[in-house]
Amino acid sequence: MSESSAILVLHQSLRKCFQAIQQQQEAWQTALTDCKPLLSSLSNLAEQMQACQKVTFAHTPLRGFPDLEEQLKYKQRCAAETLLEELGGKVADLQKVRDVVSGYVGAVFQLYEQHADVLGFEASVQRTALIPSVADMLEWLHDIERYYQHVYLESKLLLLQIRYENLPDMQTLPQSWERILEHKSRNMVQDTLLKVSFLETL
Repeated sequence: MSESSAILVLHQSLRKCFQAIQQQQEAWQTALTDCKPLLSSLSNLAEQMQACQKVTFAHTPLRGFPDLEEQLKYKQRCAAETLLEELGGKVADLQKVRDVVSGYVGAVFQLYEQHADVLGFEASVQRTALIPSVADMLEWLHDIERYYQHVYLESKLLLLQIRYENLPDMQTLPQSWERILEHKSRNMVQDTLLKVSFLETL
């Protein structure tokens, strides 16, 4: 295979990969957006649960309803479990995106390794004003894959750290979530997709 043919094959593979990322990015953003109200609801519920713990029902007009306290705690716990189940589904959606993207990125790198000898260093780093080099695009793919992996793992860890025994921490879930979203590479995927839009014309 000639050098130009190898570059063409790689560009086709890169185009397919970036198209997949664009599709997956929509699912990713939807999952991230859906998590926010769920975490806010969980935070509010934790606040209610903590307030409930501070009340001595026997010293209030509600003392005539001996089962009320347990019933209220049970309902709050069920509501929290429902929210956690929904959050788990959203984090699973993030994992799916990460896995799909990793599969496409892995395929591109495998193809590059197969043609690395034909391409050589010069062709790999050659770029123009409009077309980035193959090396540039491979690096961007690596960065995108790493970003998805980082945010997914941070989200998963946040979910695993939720404990009913630590209601004050549950109340800070929205702030913890915002810190995850403020990752320095949060705009990198969209920025990269703009940089590789030339692939659609090849």
